[in-house]
Amino acid sequence: MRIGIRAHDVKADTFEQLVEEINREGFHCCQLALSKAIKEFPTNKEAMTPGMALYMKEVFAKNSVDVAVLGCYLNLANPDKEQLADIIDTYKRHIRFASLLGCGLVGTETGACNTEYKFEPFSHTEEALEIFIKGLRQVVEYAEKLGVIVGIEPVHKHIMNNAKRTRQVLDAINSPNLQVIFDPVNLLNEENYMNHEEIIKEFVELNGKEIAIIHAKDFVIKDGVLKSVPSGQGMLNNDLLLSYIKKEKPFIHVLLEDTKPENAMQSREFMENKYASL
Repeated sequence: MRIGIRAHDVKADTFEQLVEEINREGFHCCQLALSKAIKEFPTNKEAMTPGMALYMKEVFAKNSVDVAVLGCYLNLANPDKEQLADIIDTYKRHIRFASLLGCGLVGTETGACNTEYKFEPFSHTEEALEIFIKGLRQVVEYAEKLGVIVGIEPVHKHIMNNAKRTRQVLDAINSPNLQVIFDPVNLLNEENYMNHEEIIKEFVELNGKEIAIIHAKDFVIKDGVLKSVPSGQGMLNNDLLLSYIKKEKPFIHVLLEDTKPENAMQSREFMENKYASL
């Protein structure tokens, strides 16, 4: 596997130092959320020029770091028409940027039908799913024109919250440019975590062909609440996940989440050692 980290979880003063540090810590790739990772210069959508993309591409190549995911985690089910138009424009700019940057895919979660981007019971209805699909379709159609992959990441509190609803979205859009970011912990909550092995198996069975990226973290139950923690520090059956990766997804980008500069290398070593032992 090509193991990596979210760029905004790495400590550095400048962009070039950031990419150098990712490489120094032994990571092969990263997830890049421009505004979170880079404070040295503007990265708003008006600043996302071809020149910036090609400059970044040069720095990443120099340090042998892949950009596995260009993050654009905005709400495609926003009911405000003006806000939604701006969101879709931002996705299109990220897609153009990604085509020049040479990254794996543009990644997104799956929103909520409100402007606050917060959970409400309506999010888990069929109507909400159709609203999300309508917004996503516009983004994927644009990505097809530029040969860019869009990656959708299911989360239990969002509209696309389980394996079956993920399959519904994939079938409805029906595009090779729509793939999946699989984070097993994102599908868990206080009611279902005891069944996490079955949840992983079901997700792989229904959507395995479209899994393009793995997000890796762990979880614990503290005071009755599920909390995410770095890989190797919780209850997740990492053997099950890594066995799937080793058997079915050679060289897939695996991005660590919820790490801090002081424990990121420890998490990477845990995953690499566990993978090697299988």
